[in-house]
Amino acid sequence: MSAAAPPKRPPPRHAPLTALAVVDGCLHIGGVPLPEVAKRAGGTPFYAYDGAAVADRVALLRRHLPPSVGLHYAVKANPMPALIRRLAGLVDGFDVASRGELERVLAARATPADVTFTGPGKDDDELAAAIAAGVLINVESEGELDRLAARAKEQDAPVRVGLRINPDFELKASGMHMGGGARQFGIDAERVPEVLDVLAATDLAFEGFHVFAGSQCLDANALCETLERTTDLILRLAPLAPAPVRRLNVGGGFGIPYFPGEARLDLEAVGDGFAVQAARLAAALPDARVSVELGRYLVGEAGVYVTRVVDRKLSRGQVFLVTDGGLHQHLAASGNLGQVIRRNYPLAVGTRVDAPPSETVNVVGRLCTPIDLLGDRVALPRAEVGDLIVIFQSGAYGFTASPAGFLGHPPAQEILV
Repeated sequence: MSAAAPPKRPPPRHAPLTALAVVDGCLHIGGVPLPEVAKRAGGTPFYAYDGAAVADRVALLRRHLPPSVGLHYAVKANPMPALIRRLAGLVDGFDVASRGELERVLAARATPADVTFTGPGKDDDELAAAIAAGVLINVESEGELDRLAARAKEQDAPVRVGLRINPDFELKASGMHMGGGARQFGIDAERVPEVLDVLAATDLAFEGFHVFAGSQCLDANALCETLERTTDLILRLAPLAPAPVRRLNVGGGFGIPYFPGEARLDLEAVGDGFAVQAARLAAALPDARVSVELGRYLVGEAGVYVTRVVDRKLSRGQVFLVTDGGLHQHLAASGNLGQVIRRNYPLAVGTRVDAPPSETVNVVGRLCTPIDLLGDRVALPRAEVGDLIVIFQSGAYGFTASPAGFLGHPPAQEILV
């Protein structure tokens, strides 16, 4: 007799989506039903961000992280001005990566002393703007240090700098490695002692270190291990610094679940790990303010992308819902922003979010390319022309991370509710 076939496992599901409210099957953003949000946005497609959900996420982090650890918002995740203004009253500082982001943060009346400018390839105009604003510049290379040192001789006010370190380790299980190996980010850890000697001979005002090993990690153990190694590295380098260490950015990397089968980050375990390392840093460097830099973890789950079905067609047995959006407005959801194997973001029919699925469909945009695919064979309740399709987990790396000019369609709108 042949052995019985093993039972089939059910397909993996998306993690429960709890950041946004659903009332009688209809998604609500900031307490407002989705069709009304669409009217306020002026039509589809649009991004909508729930301000209360962002505040809830900040409060959750405050409950689990040590009080001594500051929260900085990485503006690159979502630089919408209204969202920055909302966050200005919630977080302890901002990290920017361009002059444009710096201008938006300053316009939101952020305190310059709590703003850091990080990123490779800062040009002279950006450095001048950062110096004039009085923000902390995280130096990414020895060449950048030389340019800043030359400017410091011409300045009446101190030029505040930190060193971004490229560590000799990676954040395991991260979606994107930002440290370890050869990188365009930061100064290699083994070169830092010599660079600190060079810095000591300049007029620059040294304040601290920035270490960012990776992003989009859902493994609490990996995050805690990386934080421990980051702490070891900082404590090894701090005695070589030309001035007392006052600022420490220990990175971030907290992930959110995007795809079927992914589990939520165990924030309680992460908080426990942070408490241990924060105590070590406080004991050795009592003047240092420690901060964690988070982007998508603060805003990713608070945002949705909404597009309207403009055509429903059947092609050789498959249903296609053609929408007025597409990859030009949400590149990440199409699988073309870092995915090795394409997987679907969580999707729903926005006014029937909790209705049982009745068919399997492909949700596509209207661009002239087969990669304009927002949902590949997803199970949804039947949708007709005019229905609103919602893509969740869209509050970070959506609007500004997409090729909006492709094919000349109008840009998506953004609304904070």
